[in-house]
Amino acid sequence: MNSQTILITGGLGQVGSYLTDRFCTDNKVIVLDNTSSPCRHDVPAGVQLVVGDIQGPEAVRLVEQADVVIHTAAQIDVNRSLDQPLFDCENNILGTLNLLEAARRTSLKRFVYFSSAAIYGDTIYTPIDENHPTQPLSPYGVSKLTGEQYALMYHRAFDLPVAVLRPFNIYSPRQDPSNPYSGVITKFIERSKAQQSPIIFGDGEQTRDFISVHDIVNLVQLLIEKDEAIGKVFNAGTGTQTSVNRLAEIVQDVFDSDLPVEYQKARTGDIRHSVADISAAEGLGFAPKVSLEDGLAEFVAKM
Repeated sequence: MNSQTILITGGLGQVGSYLTDRFCTDNKVIVLDNTSSPCRHDVPAGVQLVVGDIQGPEAVRLVEQADVVIHTAAQIDVNRSLDQPLFDCENNILGTLNLLEAARRTSLKRFVYFSSAAIYGDTIYTPIDENHPTQPLSPYGVSKLTGEQYALMYHRAFDLPVAVLRPFNIYSPRQDPSNPYSGVITKFIERSKAQQSPIIFGDGEQTRDFISVHDIVNLVQLLIEKDEAIGKVFNAGTGTQTSVNRLAEIVQDVFDSDLPVEYQKARTGDIRHSVADISAAEGLGFAPKVSLEDGLAEFVAKM
């Protein structure tokens, strides 16, 4: 990829920070972040950090300077979206629209929009392909789907070179363990570090598709480089489903723990099975490289 100016919104967050690390070596990277979440790493030398909001005028100014926009910034707390749907809408829909409107007045080479597997809602069939019905169960899911639709409409109406990513369960050592809504991997690891039993809600046979942030970054690079990604939507997963029971076993192996699992009552509305069909991403040349065992071992190496 030739050197470009890349704007990464939410570049201090879990995914945005790894994208910044990947692209800053050979490109000019600008990070726009409102610093609402704790930063768990150092910003690389040479990266321009702008503290601001995607709804503000500084976002418009930065988009106008960019060759590529990778839009990861979002309100990602599902429970907060249920409590404060207007706040969720302002951040995820109006913020995205502000960026898209700025982008259509430029000669941008790519606009990568981070959506979410939350747009699918209850699983009707597995593996979940990009044509699976979208029936979100929260304002968060609705806002991410609306952002998708705006992005794709801007491609159709204004020829904006958009590519949309629908990540499944992303994990990395930069997940915020203090966030009460962190994923099950973070919760298992924190309890293992504290020499406490992992807690599983239900029987543990529910399955998820866990993908390393490193594989997410590889797929984003393909979305930027491959013109056939323009105007398309791509699931970001491994195509492998892992039960929560198996996940607990792997985490305990990593931390050399043999504490018994504590089972609690299943949570209402918990989706039973979820795994991505990644055929579309594979068509771009994507192949997940990080096994769950290796990915979780990285948590220990980073401690």
